[in-house]
Amino acid sequence: MKIILLLLILSLISCKEEVTEPTDTEQRNDDGIILNISLSGSLQNPAFSPDGKSIVFTRFINGYNKEPAELYRYDLFTKQLTLLISDGSANVNLPGSAWNGAINQIVFSSSREPHDETYMIIENGSPGDEIKITDRSDSVAYEPTFSPNGEWIVFESHKLDEEVNGIIVKYKIDKSSPYIYLTDSVDDCRQPNWSPSGNKILYQKFVNGQWDIWIMNTDGTDKTKVTSGSGNKTDASFSNDGQLIIYSTDFELDLSNIYKIPVTSGTPDRLTDYTGYDGAPSLSPDGTKLIFESFNGDPDNSTGTKLILLNL
Repeated sequence: MKIILLLLILSLISCKEEVTEPTDTEQRNDDGIILNISLSGSLQNPAFSPDGKSIVFTRFINGYNKEPAELYRYDLFTKQLTLLISDGSANVNLPGSAWNGAINQIVFSSSREPHDETYMIIENGSPGDEIKITDRSDSVAYEPTFSPNGEWIVFESHKLDEEVNGIIVKYKIDKSSPYIYLTDSVDDCRQPNWSPSGNKILYQKFVNGQWDIWIMNTDGTDKTKVTSGSGNKTDASFSNDGQLIIYSTDFELDLSNIYKIPVTSGTPDRLTDYTGYDGAPSLSPDGTKLIFESFNGDPDNSTGTKLILLNL
């Protein structure tokens, strides 16, 4: 009798869990498919390889944005998963132009001692193959991406031990040029991405209580606001033809979804349709696929996001 009662209790608990726990795609109103990657933790910031066959992404081991973090490469066709970076610190890539085909390198930031700096690793590398790029004693470097020719990176800079007033900086990876500051130190500008043509850089800027997407020339001139309206617009990157900007926004939504907008501004078009959170998008080189992180609720303080692939 005790065994039967125990089985009955377990059955009731199991049924209750099935009712209360929604599936990851239950509330999707688009054709997004979860990538079946056998990793625990939070899978974030996917970026396509130059040929569109693979992605690089960040795995936060302890939950959403919770260090430490590793970098992985994943082949979308063979399903092969390759560990690139793992050293116990926060190693984080940015969606968009983090993977460069001209030099076959992937760029990322790392919180290893003494403080956050940018690094790169050969696309078929393994832990220990990374090369340090930036090295400043008074500032940290986050969120790097490559110029199309692979000669430069652009990144988000902060004074050491300060999280406010991000500055967009570019730097030549062979260290033959000084650090070039592209935005003003009184502004808060973050997450830069280089355009495929190499003549523009986009970034997000915090003004009047919200983030919006801006673009500028690579020398810091002609700064132009692209997005408008209420809500935060973040995690932006270019389409491969340079005509569109892909980004995440909670405009008129409870949680962010993915949108696109012409680089010349205009009316944004919604790309994902989900009652949960979609963010950190990247567009495939041929423009037919969108990849992004997703969670069926607010991801903050959660166990983490999964990666979703959507055919456009």
